[in-house]
Amino acid sequence: MRLTAYTDYTLRTLIYLALNAGRQATIAQIADTYRISEAHLTKVAHQLGVAGEIETMRGRNGGLRLRKPAGQINIGAVVRRTEPDLALVPCFADAGTCAIGGACVLQHALHEALAAFLAVLDHTTLADLVAPRRRLAAMLGIVPPPKSRRAAIASAS
Repeated sequence: MRLTAYTDYTLRTLIYLALNAGRQATIAQIADTYRISEAHLTKVAHQLGVAGEIETMRGRNGGLRLRKPAGQINIGAVVRRTEPDLALVPCFADAGTCAIGGACVLQHALHEALAAFLAVLDHTTLADLVAPRRRLAAMLGIVPPPKSRRAAIASAS
């Protein structure tokens, strides 16, 4: 199974925004970081906004940010929404295309494999994907947000 570039860009965008939590990011920043097309990313951002996973703010100080906590964004749901066709073989969509359809064990095995694949993603949240937070942020050039005054005082004591 191979995910589409659209799904890949969607997941990358969510990862970037989760690592940049509490701050806005622009499509240009995300596209530059991953070296992908801004035009493609614009479509991704629009659909993530429609799905309610991110907020999109227009204008001079506009940008993108997660609308809900990373722990509430289910990766299985994201993949199901962004993949146009999860049929691994043509006979999934049209059983009449297979000469051995009535006795085929392969179709059953592939259905089980797809269900297992999606089950793993259903147990994965965006928070899980960004668990190595510092390492990922460093690799993407995301500077951690400054500590709040209260947190800075608490860590100094």
